[in-house]
Amino acid sequence: MTEIILTNKKHGMPVLLLTILVYILAVAGTIYFAMAAMVAPMVVCIVILCLGWLTLPGLKVLGPQEALVLTLFGNYVGTLKGEGFYFVNPFCTAVNPAAKTQMNQSPDIEAAKGGGGVLAALAGGSSGLPKEAVNKKISLKIMTLSNARQKINDCLGNPVEIGIAVTWRVVDTAKAVFDVDNFKEFLSLQCDTALRNIVRLYPYDVAPGGEAGHDEESLRGSSEVVAARIQEELQAKVAEAGLEILQARITHLAYASEIAAAMLQRQQASAIIDARKMIVEGAVGTVEMALERLNQSGMVELDEERKAAMVSNLLVVLCGSHEAQPVVNAGSLY
Repeated sequence: MTEIILTNKKHGMPVLLLTILVYILAVAGTIYFAMAAMVAPMVVCIVILCLGWLTLPGLKVLGPQEALVLTLFGNYVGTLKGEGFYFVNPFCTAVNPAAKTQMNQSPDIEAAKGGGGVLAALAGGSSGLPKEAVNKKISLKIMTLSNARQKINDCLGNPVEIGIAVTWRVVDTAKAVFDVDNFKEFLSLQCDTALRNIVRLYPYDVAPGGEAGHDEESLRGSSEVVAARIQEELQAKVAEAGLEILQARITHLAYASEIAAAMLQRQQASAIIDARKMIVEGAVGTVEMALERLNQSGMVELDEERKAAMVSNLLVVLCGSHEAQPVVNAGSLY
């Protein structure tokens, strides 16, 4: 379906003024001809009073970043875009399958709030009509969809809870209305599938060294890369619905509750091992430097046995988890 933009339709105000003028003349003519006992002209004026309102459904008011898709007896006529006061065929019907779908996104179609008075009538409905009769406009604004959190297994089989926020907008109203049943529900479903397809390719986290062969790319450490891949796949899926994905971001990421405690212990153990490794490397370097300085200064000469004892004592002092208790040897070195 190719989108057709209707132009040169901003004739709403002249038509409204003409309709009001015709009604005034018809009322005046009815009174005049009734007083003059002229039946035929009076009947004509009464018919005009009864049928003159038929032009009112053709008056449409659009605000900034709003569109209205019109059909005539089932055939696609075109789309009104841009703010203005329009007049179209009064028998045209506005179509928006997603009008009643609310997904707690920002901003959504404001026509669902309803309205009354002259502006509501000009927009395609009246205060006496249900809300869905008014809410037929399609918002062209940038909207943010915060999809529900999902429980997905990562590439290592660990269940992960993850949620995303997708920034999107409608770029082709004809495709959005006619090529899919409900473009909002379609977008939400495609968000779920794209998220599952990408998350299962990455581990939640990787240890230093590139565990699992992913070159250190993970859900937690490479969120920008993962979000870019989700956006790319999602755009490929929703292009047929006339939607554009501007941005996708991960809003929630955590292990599932059933393994969260075990994974926390694993992370703590890994952190302790890394810390101990760093402490041992630093201690060995310190001992090596101490022995080298003693040899250079010639302050004391130590045989291999004493060097081994000194190294052992220094490593105990530097690597111990508690403060060392010094022992003063007042006797001979040997």
